[in-house]
Formats: sequence, C-alpha cells, structure tokens
Amino acid sequence: MKKTIITLFLCVISLSLFAQTENDYIEVVRSVLKTEKKAVIAEVMELTEAESGPFWELYNEYDFELSKVQNIRLNAIKEYADEYGILNDEKADALWSEVMDFKTASLKLEKAYYKKFKKILPAAKAAKYFQAENKIEAMVAASIAAQVPMIIEE
Repeated sequence: MKKTIITLFLCVISLSLFAQTENDYIEVVRSVLKTEKKAVIAEVMELTEAESGPFWELYNEYDFELSKVQNIRLNAIKEYADEYGILNDEKADALWSEVMDFKTASLKLEKAYYKKFKKILPAAKAAKYFQAENKIEAMVAASIAAQVPMIIEE
C-alpha cells in the first residue's frame, strides 16, 4: 500500500509538466487521482466478494458527490490565482469563507456517507475506508499547500 500511495503522490506533483492549460491540468490530475485512488482503495479495503458490489456502487456515488464538494476548493484556488498580488481584505475574506465552506461541506458529506457505508460494511471496515480517504486527501492538500503561495499583503 505504501508504494501505491507514494506513486499517487508523485503523480499529483509531476502532472503539471504534461498539461497544456490550467483546465487540462485540472482534468488530468482528477483523472489520474481517481484511477490511482481507486487502486489504493481496492488494495486497502480487502473486500469480500459479497461486500465488493455494494461497496463500489456506493464508492462511485460518494466519489461523484465528493467531486462536487472539491469544486468549491478548486474555485477558491482559481479565484485566488486570478487575484494574486492584488488581493484586498474583502476578497481575502470571501476566499477564506469559500475554503471554510469546502471544509464544512466535506465533513458533512463524510458524515453522511460514513453512515451509508456502515450499512453495507462492518463499522471497522467503513472507518478503514474513510481513514484511507483521509490519508489521500491529506496528500492532495499537502500538494496544494506546497504550490499555493501565501497572500501578499499590501
């Protein structure tokens, strides 16, 4: 699993070399992340045959909803990039509110889906799944944090 997670992290870091535009980069990152993440999750979860079908169906539903929530963060990053160097207090406040909205929506979604996953998996396995999700999210967040510069105060 460690090797797969390291591969996932390296993909996130190196994709900017291959993208033509910002939107291309975003779509390439999302595509690779989805594929690599699914492989990591499959390896981590060790699902039985009976668990596999219901799990992947719910996983795909959760992943689709998670993409919508992640768009909040993505939009905030794009706005920040557009305003970088000319960011006033009002816009900085609005952008940080978007970041908090992302965190709130993300936690709300996770809570709702944890309950759903517990209906199809033992609680320990449902928790294991979200533990893996959180580790992957932490790597993505670290990558984003490393690439997004601090606010320049005027």
